[in-house]
Amino acid sequence: MRKIAATALLTAVAAAGLAPATATASDPSTAGPAAKAGSVNMEKVVKAAMWDPYKPNTSIVPGAGKSVTKVEKALAAKGMLADKYVDGHFGTSTVSAYAKYQRSLGYSGLAASGLPGKGSLTKLGRSAGFDVTRKIGVGGKVRLGSGDVLNRRTLDMYEEAEKISGIDLTVTQGSYTGSNPGSAGTHDGGGAVDISVRGINAHKAVKALRQVGFAAWHRTADQGDWAPHIHAIAISDTDVSPAAQKQVGDYFRGKNGLASGAPDDGPKVKKVTWEEYRRSN
Repeated sequence: MRKIAATALLTAVAAAGLAPATATASDPSTAGPAAKAGSVNMEKVVKAAMWDPYKPNTSIVPGAGKSVTKVEKALAAKGMLADKYVDGHFGTSTVSAYAKYQRSLGYSGLAASGLPGKGSLTKLGRSAGFDVTRKIGVGGKVRLGSGDVLNRRTLDMYEEAEKISGIDLTVTQGSYTGSNPGSAGTHDGGGAVDISVRGINAHKAVKALRQVGFAAWHRTADQGDWAPHIHAIAISDTDVSPAAQKQVGDYFRGKNGLASGAPDDGPKVKKVTWEEYRRSN
């Protein structure tokens, strides 16, 4: 049924936040554990890190406040975040502080974007005394029959959208494409996929993609210099580029994810992550 069956599993790569080769056992974050400080819900922290920087206010993502505050306290204890920003809101100051922490571990590029990954958050918890629950992993990279690449989490989401919509989807651009000027950086990292709209009900396809946890839109020819297609970013994918992360923030704000900042023109569904979708189905 599917047109995207994987032809080869590439070498699994670390999701953003996993330990890079340059990190060593002498990193401060690998020191013995401090007194236990409870737990941090990674799902909530990542959702806040994707949404909060693009809000017009400092409101807190429902259920995320306690976990984000513990992360912020840990960053403040390392001298990377001013105490006044320890407020449960993962805003731009917290993003910058977390990026600084990632760089202190030896990360660079997209792995030091300020979006928490499983490895870096676990190390922070080890030094601050908290456990990390509801961990997010994006899995290894998979090369599709088309030659495009998606990580395992994105592929699972994509295939589930096919299943619930009953539509055979065709990838026209995958993830990890490097600097592609035509994509404004949104496909540089993971979680991004463009899909053909030829011969399908685009509205139905976008709805299914949103239902499983994508920020997705039908891009029409009058919106930009491109052929009509569906553009989708996997919410809470810890490999996403900053440009893709901004589009997720726009999606949460009810925007279309384009530079115009126009209202969202897609189907209205409950905004969920892949993990939330799986628990409810």
